[in-house]
Amino acid sequence: MPRRSDSSASRWPQRSLLALGMLWTLPNSLAGLLLGLAGVAFGARLRWQPRERAMVARRWPWGGGALTLGNVIVHTGERLDVPCLTYAHRAGRCIEPPVSLADHERAHVYQYMLLGPLFLPLYLLCGGISVRNPFERAADRYARTGRGWWP
Repeated sequence: MPRRSDSSASRWPQRSLLALGMLWTLPNSLAGLLLGLAGVAFGARLRWQPRERAMVARRWPWGGGALTLGNVIVHTGERLDVPCLTYAHRAGRCIEPPVSLADHERAHVYQYMLLGPLFLPLYLLCGGISVRNPFERAADRYARTGRGWWP
């Protein structure tokens, strides 16, 4: 009888790295979870979305758009997989087709998992929510091409 390769055994390095990244950014994720839970009383819905590697709070009642904190994405829409304009497009630097908001936010999840508690201070030092921020440009690039989530 031929031996089948154990696919779960070949995936353990990737799963281990994902688990370490999730653990490393846990303080950020807890803040995101508290933010998401605050909206539940006002109609927000929480659901784990494996593709995003994040707990997603949809229909969050305050603000507009989306915010990622660790492995939590809080957004005001009904669905995360909607088109959005890139930061460069909105800033008038170029004309680009819309990208998927889900892909853009997933890039931030990966950035958080690599930098953990260092992400927010570095993000703010790099310009915050603006086209100047290399973290935002990298997230747009990842959403456009599926590659290059790291600045």
